[in-house]
Amino acid sequence: MGMPFANSLLNKPSSLGIVGLVSCAMAGNKISEWQKGTFLYNQLVKRAKAATLQEFGVIRVMLRYQGESDTLRLRDANAYKGKMQQFFTDLRSDLGLPKLLIIQVALASGGKHYTDIVRGAHLNPELANVVTVDAKDLQLRKDNLHLTVSSQVLLGHMMADAFMKTNSTTS
Repeated sequence: MGMPFANSLLNKPSSLGIVGLVSCAMAGNKISEWQKGTFLYNQLVKRAKAATLQEFGVIRVMLRYQGESDTLRLRDANAYKGKMQQFFTDLRSDLGLPKLLIIQVALASGGKHYTDIVRGAHLNPELANVVTVDAKDLQLRKDNLHLTVSSQVLLGHMMADAFMKTNSTTS
């Protein structure tokens, strides 16, 4: 998702300049594993801050695709939205970027009983500067969980389009 996003941006007319990615992807985890003080959260903040120390280090957006593991149990699905909002709020605060644009993906799959609850949180985040692209109609692999490679590329383009649209309306 990150490389197709970056490549799509580079192919669009803009004055963005260099596009860098700070990868913090980790498959198969719950939103609770990304809360402030956890290992994954601390690594994310550490990597993001390290990227801003470089000559061209300006964080303009965070891309996020997470939630399948929170569709397994009703308790996790019901708690998802509040934890997602807290994660975004804490991250913006810890990075000193209160208006950081976050582009997230509404789940395409999950295949579990409570997918619609987590998708609902994605589609209605109730926070400023959070944009959601919907992966629902993208093609899945045979495991009915992961996107095909071509769908991942398309998703990267969708996220780049969302970034450009949001960037043009806030500039």
